[in-house]
Amino acid sequence: MVSASTLPKHVAIIMDGNGRWAQQRGRARTAGHKEGLEAAKRIVRAAADLGIKYITLYTFSTENWKRTQDEVGYLMGLIKGHLRAEFEFYKENQIRVEHIGDLEGLPKDVQEEIVNAKKDTENFTGTTCVLAINYGSRDEITRAANKALASGKSRLEEGDIKASFDLPELPDVDLLIRTGGEKRLSNFLLWQTAYAEFVFSDTLWPDYTVEEFKKDILEFENRNRRFGGIENTKGAAK
Repeated sequence: MVSASTLPKHVAIIMDGNGRWAQQRGRARTAGHKEGLEAAKRIVRAAADLGIKYITLYTFSTENWKRTQDEVGYLMGLIKGHLRAEFEFYKENQIRVEHIGDLEGLPKDVQEEIVNAKKDTENFTGTTCVLAINYGSRDEITRAANKALASGKSRLEEGDIKASFDLPELPDVDLLIRTGGEKRLSNFLLWQTAYAEFVFSDTLWPDYTVEEFKKDILEFENRNRRFGGIENTKGAAK
């Protein structure tokens, strides 16, 4: 059983397998993305019910622009429509919406929906759901370094770069989950996962269940985390 005392503070998820899920059923890849959105909602709700403070979803990467124009257009529309339509979902579960990624690189109407969702939910006190949209970790680190240098410093410390990230208050990742059978980070939160525990699932994202999510949380809670030292720390963040 999942223990509240050793919950991860920050869970990050690479939601992989939407396209393959659809193709296995003879459907367009866009159908997989629609089902993937439903999976995201149930997992975010489960995270809120468990009391997890932050959950970051890899929603659209800087590399995803390489996909077909039709698929990219569908994803942008899905993001925009979800943010507009799901306020009651966020309100009911007291979920605060945040964003990381290059906001200015997104279509104007998507930018507006992200800004509005953040503003509309800024006073909610439950789980913070961070949407990584037009996000790439190398891009974030590069932008942060340039922002820090613009302050006039000739030498940067680690804290200067972190303070210039898209969401400086976002804590390091405790648990990273990737579905879909692949075992790589794909340019996701490279800085923030320095001491994260990784769980890789063969389940395609649309089929990922709350029960499997809880199993992965329990796996995290049973691991010993040493953070480069010798003293074992079970589960929860340092």
